[in-house]
Amino acid sequence: MVIDYSKGKESMDYPAREKTYKGFVRLVIATITLVALILIGMAVFLL
Repeated sequence: MVIDYSKGKESMDYPAREKTYKGFVRLVIATITLVALILIGMAVFLL
């Protein structure tokens, strides 16, 4: 993803925002994976 810094305000910290976004995406992926593993485990052991 390419960000055009020329039209943004100087006060906006784009690298920090991008780092936060990447961390959020990683957290979402980890959460979805954990939930999927729990559901698979429940299906195997409870059915």
